[in-house]
Amino acid sequence: MFRFILLLTAVIGTSAAQAEVTNTAENGFTVKHLKVVNGSPEEVWKTIIAPARWWNGEHSFSGNADNFYLVAQAGGCFCELLRKTDADNIKSAEGSVQHMRVIFAQNNKALRMSGALGPLQGEAVTGTLTIGLKADGEKTGVSFVYKVGGYMEFPVDQIAPAVDGVIGEQLTRLAALFAETEEPEAEPESDPEEGEKAE
Repeated sequence: MFRFILLLTAVIGTSAAQAEVTNTAENGFTVKHLKVVNGSPEEVWKTIIAPARWWNGEHSFSGNADNFYLVAQAGGCFCELLRKTDADNIKSAEGSVQHMRVIFAQNNKALRMSGALGPLQGEAVTGTLTIGLKADGEKTGVSFVYKVGGYMEFPVDQIAPAVDGVIGEQLTRLAALFAETEEPEAEPESDPEEGEKAE
């Protein structure tokens, strides 16, 4: 089947996943990752909205990160083209995949997307990924918080660590583009209500 499904499913049951699952219930879980990077919120934001630069292509349906694109506005798509050739576009591609849909975007501060990633796409669950940015001098605190809830056939105690590992990997890859520094003491602000009040 698709590479993303195979890779994430293969992680289930292993002990190598990062311990960042912050909450679990019978029908869902939350994973959280925080980094501080050497870059301004503006620089980090421009990179975030170009997922082909940092989202691992192995966690895709096509196996190629170049097929990712993101429209960073409400209703916009974090999507992937299923292309036969590099020249294929949205009209000529073999197909496409919606990984997540943008439900909140505030430039240089917060991006929130709704979508069940990887094998969760075939389950009756909702996933919400909130990416928060907060200036810290010449650096930026970045948080990835992914919450999943609903009915699924995967045991939560097995799928949660697997998803945690994938989400953590993506933030690590993003941070590596900016020479990661130390871990932040607190989660960057990513609440839309607070973001709307920011100057």
